Amino acid sequence: MFFEELRKQRILPILTVKDLDQTRKDVANLKSRNFRIIEITLRTPQSIDAINEFCSDEDLIIGAGSISTVSQMENVIKAGAKFGVSPGFFPPLVKKAVDSNFPYIPGISTPSEIMGGVNLGVTVFKFFPSEPLGGLVTLRAMSAPFPGLSFIPTGGVNSEISDEYLKEKCVLAVGGSWLV
Repeated sequence: MFFEELRKQRILPILTVKDLDQTRKDVANLKSRNFRIIEITLRTPQSIDAINEFCSDEDLIIGAGSISTVSQMENVIKAGAKFGVSPGFFPPLVKKAVDSNFPYIPGISTPSEIMGGVNLGVTVFKFFPSEPLGGLVTLRAMSAPFPGLSFIPTGGVNSEISDEYLKEKCVLAVGGSWLV
């Protein structure tokens, strides 16, 4: 269900909390523009508090990004996050997500990482950092041997190129911070 909602939204806004008051304004702005699904990165000490606060809004689906450890995943689940995203692929995180019935999007940048995820049951991956790794050319080449998988390109994706990514059959959505 989560992935179906994300496919409808098409763009995943990514927020890094530097100032909680500003983040409240950013979330209100996104919400006013009909963005229900928002990722909050774990890049600052205020991130968990923000996730906890915004998860109380039933109109929003708040997830945690930049998850790199199992304890971080446990913390965001406790805080109420509805999904998780990582910059890379780490099998213990996939296992924890599966065991917790937690929608999770591991990051990949190689076919070997895709194969590792597929063998653990993953069908949606974050392609990161998309633009520095060659963007659409690389995504097309990497996804070709894996029909039926979906990707969320992030990292250098912006308003000027997001539409080109969204034309690709394998692209579920694009992620970026340009919306705020």
